[in-house]
Amino acid sequence: MMANCCGLLTSQKEPVPLKSVEVELEVRDHVATVVSTLNYENKEDKPLEAVFVFPLPGDAAVCHFSAKIGQTHIVAEVKEKQEAREEYDDALSSGQQAFLLEESEQSPDIFSLSVGSLPPGESASIRLEYVIELAVQADEGLRFCLPAVLNPRYQPQGSEGGNIQVTSVPASLVPYSLSFSARVSSPRPVSKVESNCPLDPLQYLNTEQTRATVKLAAGHKFDRDVELLIYYKDAHQPTAVVEAGQASSKPGTLMGDPVVMLSLYPEFPQAVTSSVASCGEFVFLLDRSGSMDGPMNNSDNHQTCIGSARDTLLLLLKSVPLGCYFNIYSFGSSYEHIFPKSVEYNQKTMEEALKKVDKMEADLGGTEILEPLKHIYSQPCIPNQPRQLFVFTDGEVGNTKEVINLVKHNSGSHRCFSFGIGEGASSALINGLAKEGGGHAQFITGTDRMQPKVMQSLRFALQPAVVDISVTWDLPKGVSVTALSPPITAVFQGQRSLVYAQFTGQSSEASEGCVTVKYSLAGHPSQNQLHFSLRPAEDTGLTVHRLAARTLIRSLEMEERECEEEEDGGVKKKKVVELSVQSGVSSAFTAFIAVNKGNSEAIQGPLVRRNVPTPMMMACCMSQCLPMSPGAPMLMMDCGLESYADEMDDMDISVNSGFGASWSSSDGHLPKQPPRDPLLQLVSLQKASGCWVLDPDLAAALGKTSEEVEMPKPASVNQDVWATILALTWLHGFKMDAQEEWELLAMKAVSWLRAQKASCVKECVEAGNALLGCNVQKDALGI
Repeated sequence: MMANCCGLLTSQKEPVPLKSVEVELEVRDHVATVVSTLNYENKEDKPLEAVFVFPLPGDAAVCHFSAKIGQTHIVAEVKEKQEAREEYDDALSSGQQAFLLEESEQSPDIFSLSVGSLPPGESASIRLEYVIELAVQADEGLRFCLPAVLNPRYQPQGSEGGNIQVTSVPASLVPYSLSFSARVSSPRPVSKVESNCPLDPLQYLNTEQTRATVKLAAGHKFDRDVELLIYYKDAHQPTAVVEAGQASSKPGTLMGDPVVMLSLYPEFPQAVTSSVASCGEFVFLLDRSGSMDGPMNNSDNHQTCIGSARDTLLLLLKSVPLGCYFNIYSFGSSYEHIFPKSVEYNQKTMEEALKKVDKMEADLGGTEILEPLKHIYSQPCIPNQPRQLFVFTDGEVGNTKEVINLVKHNSGSHRCFSFGIGEGASSALINGLAKEGGGHAQFITGTDRMQPKVMQSLRFALQPAVVDISVTWDLPKGVSVTALSPPITAVFQGQRSLVYAQFTGQSSEASEGCVTVKYSLAGHPSQNQLHFSLRPAEDTGLTVHRLAARTLIRSLEMEERECEEEEDGGVKKKKVVELSVQSGVSSAFTAFIAVNKGNSEAIQGPLVRRNVPTPMMMACCMSQCLPMSPGAPMLMMDCGLESYADEMDDMDISVNSGFGASWSSSDGHLPKQPPRDPLLQLVSLQKASGCWVLDPDLAAALGKTSEEVEMPKPASVNQDVWATILALTWLHGFKMDAQEEWELLAMKAVSWLRAQKASCVKECVEAGNALLGCNVQKDALGI
């Protein structure tokens, strides 16, 4: 079925015209401008059309596209998509050079670039620019990701296919190089910049350390996403940036008026953030498609995505408070659930669930996420148990927009927390699920452990939902405001909310505005205020306008999909096209088109099509799967979209994303599972109530014999109390570096101990320290 096109062009050593990629990143506070230059050269003796399909972050606003051929420089215009395609085809058929850049119909994080009629011996340089807001991570770093990896998107049965087939060749055959440099500036000092790829040292450009540059170390193979984490001192400051309108645009239009970007960081009262809800329905949805069998990262610890997800579910199930409800779904080409409907969380249901989780493998084929979501939403909500949905996926779906629409449609009944696992998870899918589901998105890549990020999201889920959110403006007379962002639907402690708005009109006297965000939290009304100057900031270009246009375009696209059935569906589409053309920002219904009308001589000869490899994390050649290096690149061909890794899983061939097939060892036996992490071993023994039991398994987890553990127990102390204090002492004594992972289950243990009104606690802690060889204070345990 696939034997005729895997790695076809490159394995036959035919030249591919992309020679190099240069990326320059400029970060101002939490907004990034990215300029990519792609250099092509046609070394063949015939004119070429090159097709280059590549990923961009799903929420990027592509705002400039130009090409330089020889000495001729042409800047692309944004036009309605069909019109742009026709213009491109017309140009090629009349022998002119043309360039077409368009966003995928199915997912806003995939673009295709067609380079038309590159004459023999000619070079072309393509410049692409986009702006993007950087997401705040759990540790307050700002995350920028340059996707190198475009994992094949699994196209569900019966859904509309795209027109791209995914194939691949080994990483060593990527015929182009990458250079990457970044400039960072902020009102606050830059404390550090980290990356999953080797960087040259950070260079500060001023003594205040508010401006710095950093470069990717030479020799990067572009075999993985380039992820930068940027840390500022005192990052959580609310800010407002007002940007002047474009002089050439009409006042009253989005581009002609000033636009403000507000970054708000709501602060909750301490009493609310320290308390943890004791109710909720927790639904965990786990991807078990074939690609989840791939490694979490390129290191040697052999942890697979599915293995890490199993460990994470263990921690989650131990941390859920008694009195809650839960269920676990898993999906691939089909889906399964552990219980017919959510059940009350207790020792019996927790044990039953964990037995089944332990057996979960990446063996369910493709990535059909829509059907399990529909089943979850069809279940009636449980009174006084707010539904919290946790979705774990490597994000390889072809029907991204349909999935996000479904979550939005059900956003009133639940919060959705999403986790993108491994390289190449679709940012459009992961961010879209959380944004429309009023939750929080996390990306787990490189050497990240999944557990700390997931436990942070569980803390958010256990915070009471913020309701009745409103944003009010106090502006000088004569100035009116138009909101460009959808209403804020979710607010979490310490998490940024971004608001864009357009100011129309002039004020003669006052030049200050004020915005107030009001909300209700656990029955308490609360508000945060920000005063700001209406004077436009200098040197922002049109960055804020473009991001605001992108936000509005995305909202309108979603509304258009919702009312496609109705008569006014076309009205929204028309608005999107108008706004996209006016702002010069890409959308699902427009494309960038550039035609070189200056070359008087028509290009002679038949046009040969070449598809350019793009790095990805899957490898397959001809009809066999062979072990290959991580980050094997991918070739795009013109046929129906399919993910062969997930397909092969349907055919009982085990594909290991990034390392080819899963092979058994030379004696024919599968490699032994690595021994379980001591922390997870101890956690697995905790009861649903929060306590531990004094038994040989606990002794083994603590590295002791049963006698050694039983001997020092104070005579009057109950065995379970002694076991629980020992476990807590061990966690505090040896695992403080992983406290985020066990903090919630430790709180449950402390609540259980308090309920026992245990005596001799101090004596037990001292005896526990002596036994385990640590020095933990009783107060540190919180008992």
